[in-house]
Formats: sequence, structure tokens, C-alpha cells
Amino acid sequence: MQKDPAASSEEGASAEVLALAKVVARLRAEVADLEGLGSLTAVLERAKGVLMAREGLSADEAYEALVERAGHRGGTLMEECWITLGGIRSRPSGPAGTAGTARPSRPSRPAEPTAPDPKAPGPVTTGRGPTPDTARSVFDPDRYLTLGHGDKGTRALLAGLAVSLADARTTADAAALLHEALRRPVGVDGVMIYTLDGAGRLKLIGHSGIDEVLAAQWQDIPPLVGVAALEAITSGEPRWLEDPARDAVTYQLIGPPERWPTRAWIPVPGEERGTGAVGFFRKLRTPFGEGERTLLQQAVRLCGGSLRVFERHTISPADPEVAAVQRIFDTVSGAAILLAPVRSPRGEVEDYRIEAAAPDSVDVAGRRGKELVGRRVLETYPTVAGTPLWQGYLDALETGTTYDGEPFSYREVIAGVPETSVYSVRAARLGGRLIVSWVRHDTAAREIRRLTTMQRLGNLGWADWNLATDTIEWSDQVYAIFDRAPDRGPMRLEELPKHLVPDDLPKLAGAVQRLLGEGSPIDHTFRIGTATGIRHVRIVAEAETDAYGAPVEVHGFFQDLTPQRDTELALRESERAVLVQRGVLQAERAIAARLQHALLPIPEQSIELVGLCVDIAYMPQDTGVNVGGDWYSAIELPDKSALFVVGDVAGHGLDAVGAMAQLRFTAKGMIITGSALPDAMRRLNTLLLHTAADQTATTATMIMARYSPAERRLAWVRAGHLPPLLVRGGEARFLPLPEGNLLGASFDSVYVEETLQLEPGDHLLLYTDGLIEVPGETVDRGLARLAEAAATAMGGGFTEPLAELLASLHPAGRDDVCVLDIKLPSDAE
Repeated sequence: MQKDPAASSEEGASAEVLALAKVVARLRAEVADLEGLGSLTAVLERAKGVLMAREGLSADEAYEALVERAGHRGGTLMEECWITLGGIRSRPSGPAGTAGTARPSRPSRPAEPTAPDPKAPGPVTTGRGPTPDTARSVFDPDRYLTLGHGDKGTRALLAGLAVSLADARTTADAAALLHEALRRPVGVDGVMIYTLDGAGRLKLIGHSGIDEVLAAQWQDIPPLVGVAALEAITSGEPRWLEDPARDAVTYQLIGPPERWPTRAWIPVPGEERGTGAVGFFRKLRTPFGEGERTLLQQAVRLCGGSLRVFERHTISPADPEVAAVQRIFDTVSGAAILLAPVRSPRGEVEDYRIEAAAPDSVDVAGRRGKELVGRRVLETYPTVAGTPLWQGYLDALETGTTYDGEPFSYREVIAGVPETSVYSVRAARLGGRLIVSWVRHDTAAREIRRLTTMQRLGNLGWADWNLATDTIEWSDQVYAIFDRAPDRGPMRLEELPKHLVPDDLPKLAGAVQRLLGEGSPIDHTFRIGTATGIRHVRIVAEAETDAYGAPVEVHGFFQDLTPQRDTELALRESERAVLVQRGVLQAERAIAARLQHALLPIPEQSIELVGLCVDIAYMPQDTGVNVGGDWYSAIELPDKSALFVVGDVAGHGLDAVGAMAQLRFTAKGMIITGSALPDAMRRLNTLLLHTAADQTATTATMIMARYSPAERRLAWVRAGHLPPLLVRGGEARFLPLPEGNLLGASFDSVYVEETLQLEPGDHLLLYTDGLIEVPGETVDRGLARLAEAAATAMGGGFTEPLAELLASLHPAGRDDVCVLDIKLPSDAE
């Protein structure tokens, strides 16, 4: 009887080597298992696709048909899949053909055109139905995405998940990664991770996509009947919850049944007996496809090792000694861990498990403190096996002698990047465990790399000058700032003036004197000339002095401020241009304001016109530098009637004032020479349209009224202007608007005259839009405010009703305001 070579090799191997071999074997088995699952899934999906194409079944119906046929034949599901795939390859080529036995490796040509080509790739699916690549548009992005599609997509998804899980630090991280990876291919909406403690209670140790209130409600689940997660852990089999009505009766559901109609609880594989389960929650109502079930189980199996580690350091240590050590570690500085030996059946130490860790304990991958708890040394640092460090651990554990190791290098590849660190390790026995502390010697080197990066990004570099030895040191960035080759060495102090802009030499000389002569710190900016132009350089330095106050060493940094100064100069130029433009606008405003004042003299008190009392108010805008085009006219005509005009020219500045003057005087001239109101308005419209043909287009709104005192009749016409407001008997109402488009808009504009019979005590307001405009408010709302305020001001017996009106309205000041208050006195005859 021959001896097993593997067994003979085990007899001569050390315990740590055997432990390392077990680790490698277990990982290889997991990889092979995952690959096997992936290949079986591909066979199943192709068989389902054949039935769906040949018999018109859905994905779920095809799966049920395969299961049923396998039962009838007394075979397995995989055997039925191969029979189905072989059947489409062995069909006769014609009616007289005979069916032969076809092997999957030698397919024959199918006779039926509806049967899929066995050489073609199978349907791309995750178990929800057929979506062949050949059926997709070339413009469909899913045709080119790999995640969640077919065998290659599954491997890519799991590979990406594995890389991400390597950086996970907590179970919350693992839950978030599972959620994100499976959200699109499987439709996962939420993930919950539970672990089973010694008392049989489920503890929630991670979740994603679940609101905090619901998570808090299900944080601790006692050992009740009907808990799907508990059943999955104790049985070691997944629980698929796909019928909300039935599941609500069978299980204690987390959240309302209709929120997640389909759920899955998958046990986490354990080293001996599993103690964890991962729950997946979906808003989809369709059952899990076979491909989806396999993918979920693969994902949980893939992160099982990480979850077991997370469980160990998420749950407080049950051993009082370990808990006591952890409390001590939590209060001390430095790197230290508590190791418990893991022994083989023969009692030899084959590995060590980390049971407690100080907060400052950090490994090469960046795992810190309690993130290390639960990990095994050979799983985390496999190259330690068989080294002097490993032997030092064994000696310290067996003899109680403290082990102080020599500095050694440890190299590990993290995410494809090799990381090397140098450690000095100390190990001392504590009962049946080891207290291990270490010092990492490459911290300074990493800090130097960080400092170099910071200097490059900040465009600054450090410089030291030892005045006792006359040695100068520059960082690499200082050479770049001074545009100096490093092989020339640092610049001597005497060389500096040659590179300075002459105007900056006196001030820099004063700064150097304060630094080296008085020992005072300096912060000074100067300019230097380089091959690429002038640079603005800042120096910040301080001196170390001896007992007598004399400087002995100088430390500081140089910073290239050229980009900032260029930006400042551009900003100053922009500000200067803005100031010049503002001056021009202010001068234009002053000219326009003087012209406006000459054209529109505002009386300081009420004026009397043919028996009417007229109050006038004009308020220029209080923002900006431009003058507006609001205007008015109130004159007595030769026939003892009165003309009232209020207008608003679009725009601001000299152009608006010029258009206003043109309209004001033209309107007055036409009415004085006998033109009717509608005729005058039509001519004014034509005037603006012809003016716009030579200049920029100008428009204006206007209202023009003529009052005949004998009949107390007011005739009026409007061009796009707001309606006049009549206040009579304490009530305010707007006059109906006759037809009339704004001036300068169209040659076809028509203007209609309306009349109003005034009564003693009436107030008629003509105004521009600046009186009612408020940002964010509609015109209708503004008119309503005006009517309410006018009824109060004009009908309340105030001595100055117009001033009271303006005070109550508080115009926004964003536009000019012009108001005419035309009143027929109460004692008018």
C-alpha cells in the first residue's frame, strides 16, 4: 500500500507551513468553487434560452420546465440542461432523416430555422428573461457594459467587488459595497447583515439602503420563530421570500411586506458553523431568477472572510482578559496587539489570531486599531511564516522570554502597488497569549514624500542655512522657483542681488538685515529675473539664536507667487477699467439729469389749471448711474382747456432723455395746433418708427388727456400705458382701457379716445410703472396695492394726499416714478 505523497510531505513540514498551506488551499477551493458556479450558471442560462426560443416560454417557465423534466427522467438539473442543448444539435436534416446521437463537442446543423445556433453565444441574462446580445441595438449602452450580463459580466462584477472589499473597514462598508454592486444587475434596494451571538440573538452589524429608524427597530432580534435570517444561519441554506402575502404569515418581516416584495437571506459561510446572514431587499415583484440566486450566493461567499473578521471586532470581546487588555490598549499610545495562538490537532502553533489592538496599530494596508481584531497573522502577513520573527513569537510563548527583534522589511502588494515597511517588533507573553508591539521606521520617509508633494502643489520649498558651518540646503522646489539647476547647488547669499529686480534690492536688504543682524523673523516679497521672465517670490524665514542672541541657523521657505500676482494685476486692470467706465457713466448721468431737470421742472407746490388742482411728483431711481425716460406735461391750451401727458420711454441714459424730449414737445405742438388726441398719438407712433429706422429701436408708453372745464369732461387716449386711477367718494377704481398699442411697435397701431365726466372731489391719477413695480410681484398685485393706498390717501382728508400716497407705497426705487394727481375741488362751481 503506497503512502499518500501529500501525507508524507505533511509529516515533515512545520506547523506554520502547514497552516499557510491550509490558507492557500482554502482560498483556491473558494476560487474554484466560484468558477464552477459561474460555468454551471452559463449552461443553465443557455438551456433556458433554448426552451424560450423553441417553445415560447418565459425565463421562469423555462426553468420550471427543466426542473420538471429532470424529475421525470430521474436525473439532475445539469444533466437535463445538457440533454436540452444536445437535443437541438441532433435534429434530422429533413423529413426522412433519422435522429442521431449528438455530442456537445460536435454540433450538427439544425433543420428548424427557429432553433438557435449552438455556436452562437447564449442569452445574456441574470435570470429575468432572455436578452440576447444579437437582439440589442448597436446603440444600446448595455450591449457594451459587462456588469451583470452573462458569465463574463458576473466574473467582472465579482472581481470588482473583491477589490472593493479589500479596502472595506467595517461591516457598514461591506453592506454598502454589496448594495452598490448588486443594485443594477439584481435590483437590490437594501442590504442588512446580521450575526448570531452566543445567546441565540441576532445583532445587526451593517446595513445599506435601509433607513435608520427601521434599522434601529431591528437592531437586536431575540431567538423567535419565523425569523428568516435565523433560519438561514441555523440551516445553512438560503431563504427566498418571493410571495409577500404568504411570507407575512410565515415570517417576521422587516418593514411592510409591500415595500420589498422579494427578499433573500443568505448564510455567510463560516470556518466551522456559520454565524452570519446577509439579507437582500428588492422592490421588484418578480421572483429571483436562477442566475440572480447564484450571483447573490457568490457575492456573499466572496465577502464571507471579511464579514467574519468584521464580526469579531464589531462584537465586544467575550473573554474578560481580552476585554481588560483592550481597555488598556484604548488608553495608551503606540502600536500594540494581543495575539492568541491557533493550534493544530497535534497541539502545535500554526497561526495567531489578533484579539485586541491599540488605536495606533496600523498595518501596511492602512488597517487601524480594532479593524485588525479577528484577523489571522498568516492570512494577513503570509510571508512572516518561517522567519526569525515567527520563531521569536514561538520562543516568547513557550519560554516567557521577551523577544526584541532586529529591524526587518516587510513587503506587501496592496491593490497592485507594492508597499514596503521596516519594523522593529517586541513580543512578551501574557498568560497563554502574546503582547506584541512594534515601531514602524518608514514613517519619516512617507512624511518626506508627503512634504514633497505639498511643496510641489503649493509651489513652495524650504531652505536651511547653518551659519556655523556655512552650509545651505534647498529642497527641490526651491531650485524650480529660482530656475536653477540642482547640480549647481544652492545659491549663495552674495549671488542673490544679481538676480533681483533693482528696484527691490533696498527693501530686501533691509529684510536680510533684520533676519541675520537682529534675529527677527521676516515675511517679504521680491522679484527675480529668470529665463522665462520675472517671478514674484515670497520669503518667510526665522533665525535660531545662541545664548547671546546671535543667529546661528536660519530656517524658512520660498514661495512662487507669480500666478497670484498675475491674477492680481489683471484684477487691478479690470477694476481700473470699471472705474473709468463708471466715471463716464456718472458724467453722462449728470448731463442727462441736468437736461431732464431743464425739460421737466418739478413745481414745489400744487398748480392751478383751468379750475383743477394738480400735484406732481417725480422720483428718480436710487440705483445705477443712468437717468430714466419717465416724463410728464401739464399745460393750459389756448382755448382755455388743459393738456395732461405722462409717458415712459424704454431704456435709460441720454438716448432715453432725447426721445422723451422729442415726444414731449411734439405732442404739445400737435395738440396746440388743433390735432385730435388719437391723431396726435398715431403721428407720435410714426415718428418713433421712422426714428428707429436710423438708430436703435425705441419704444414708449404714454397717456394723453385733454380737460374741458365748461363740461367738466376729460377726453383721453393711451398707448400701452397703465390705466388711470379714479378716486371718487373714498373708493378707487381703474378706468377701462381703450385700444392703443405702445409707441414705436407697429405701423398698424390704432388709438381710441375715451371720455370721463369729472365730479367735485374727484382725484384722477396718471402714473408710470415705477410706482407699482416690486421685484417678484405681479402687475395685478401692484395695481391692487395702488388702489388700496390711493383710496386711503385721497379720501382720508390729508393735506398732501400725493405725498401720503408715496409714503405708503414705498416704491422700490429700481425705476423712475412720475405721478400726476389731477383733482377737481369739492367747491368747484
